[in-house]
Amino acid sequence: MFETLMFLLIPWLGFRLLGGLGLARFATWRISAAHALAVMLVLTGSAHFVPDSVTVMPSHGDLTAMVPPFVPFPDLMVYATGVFELLGALGLVLAATRSAAGICLATLFVLLLPANAYAAVESVPLNGDPATPLWFRIPEQILYITIALWATRPIRTATTERPVPYEPGGATVGRARST
Repeated sequence: MFETLMFLLIPWLGFRLLGGLGLARFATWRISAAHALAVMLVLTGSAHFVPDSVTVMPSHGDLTAMVPPFVPFPDLMVYATGVFELLGALGLVLAATRSAAGICLATLFVLLLPANAYAAVESVPLNGDPATPLWFRIPEQILYITIALWATRPIRTATTERPVPYEPGGATVGRARST
């Protein structure tokens, strides 16, 4: 039940540790979170393409069983969502696409919520393990949505204006920008 969360939390802490050791790419918790979410998505997205004969992780068949009956073409939908997860992971590690990837992934996580709810309510096992209960799945999905949006929001560089300090014998002229 906690495996997917660990695929997010352990890389997040690891990336932040690297940032603390001086690796500029992981200098903030937010950027480290974006990269950790990418790691998680590579792992979960890869499962969409794993044949049923593989038993060390969920397979395409496991994920197809999670698709609610009202969704057409369940096999195709599982492949498509796997592609979206992998593209989202790539978008998260590229600074130029990070914000767009966050919005797209948050949308994808919302769209995947019915499949997660269906799997929980119908007790669909995943890789032979019991279904993750709904009380865990919903907050977990909300966490992923929140991290996708928080970790990828544009960093504000707006400056605030403040008056130049008064200098004795001179006039206060102009305004200075703070960084």
